[in-house]
Amino acid sequence: MSEVPTPARAEAVLEGDCLTVTLGGAWHLTRAQPAWARVRGERRPRTVRLRAADLERWDSSLVRFVHEVERWCREAGVACATEALPDPVRRLAAQLAAARQAHVAVDHGGNVLTAIGLAATGVWRQTREFADFVGECTLSAAGAIRRPRRFRWRDCLAEMQQCGAMAVPIVGLTSFLVGLTLAYTGAIILRQFGGDIWVADIVGLSMFREMGAVMTGIVLAGRTGAAFAAELGNMKTGEEIDALETLGIPAVDFLVLPRLLALTLMMPLLAVYANCLGILGGMLVASTVLDIPASAYWVEMQTIIGLSDISAGVIKSLTFGVLVAVAGCLRGLQCERSAAGVGRAATSAVVTGILLIIVADAVFAVLFHVLGI
Repeated sequence: MSEVPTPARAEAVLEGDCLTVTLGGAWHLTRAQPAWARVRGERRPRTVRLRAADLERWDSSLVRFVHEVERWCREAGVACATEALPDPVRRLAAQLAAARQAHVAVDHGGNVLTAIGLAATGVWRQTREFADFVGECTLSAAGAIRRPRRFRWRDCLAEMQQCGAMAVPIVGLTSFLVGLTLAYTGAIILRQFGGDIWVADIVGLSMFREMGAVMTGIVLAGRTGAAFAAELGNMKTGEEIDALETLGIPAVDFLVLPRLLALTLMMPLLAVYANCLGILGGMLVASTVLDIPASAYWVEMQTIIGLSDISAGVIKSLTFGVLVAVAGCLRGLQCERSAAGVGRAATSAVVTGILLIIVADAVFAVLFHVLGI
């Protein structure tokens, strides 16, 4: 017959202001364990001392009990001594406390200056992490240029299909509706002055300089950026990235660079495609609502659109592609090792990508104005 394990026990003895808790027996999640509230009772010591005596096999239930005692001591302002516990128990309890502390929401409502300081510190930390990651990608790209045979072209082509060809329907539909909306909005104002033909100018300039690249970037931030973050987050959760690092294969070279290059190359093509669909949407409104022939619409648009406008949109789309790819891959590599962490990483990738697109677009607007483009 197998020996029945001794039940888990926690015996508390109050000696002056010190409550000594002796932990022993076999601690298993499937068996009953002592509760700290019952062990402590109504006693309010100034020091809690944990020690082990006749401790048999134990699992995370013991770690959870120690963590509960330490948390109560912190909240009550009581000293907690755990030096007499085994080192593995203390180490795991410290890791559990650190993990839970990372998820605790900080109350910023008590002090405005504290909230501003914490927010500024968080922004600075994220900016530094983003800059470090961009530096790693730059060094990886330089290494791929020196040794192109080591670059994973097959993965890059597969990603180009996913973020390029597979995104054509949603990008086309979105851009067509944007062009149609711009034409309707412009017609409300221009018809009051008899300038219906200028709808072609509004739609053409808006699509080539702004809306084509911006809408494509936003669509791909929600589609491809989130996919990058989810894929890399699942790899990190499954310890696949750790396996690559153990084998001496940098994750940036193996996973990030093919995705970065694929999205950077496909974004300008999708932006040009979006411009064409947006112009068609405006042309549809012009021919059906404003009774402007398609030929007149096309000729008028050519009078206002120049090579500088087309180049501005292409430059923006290239930049937006890099930003979306970097944001998605960075959030994926920063993902927590849980299913909820993967979801948060995907959400953060979308938010970060859209924010970077808006900031970059504002910078381009100022820069193009200064350069007269």
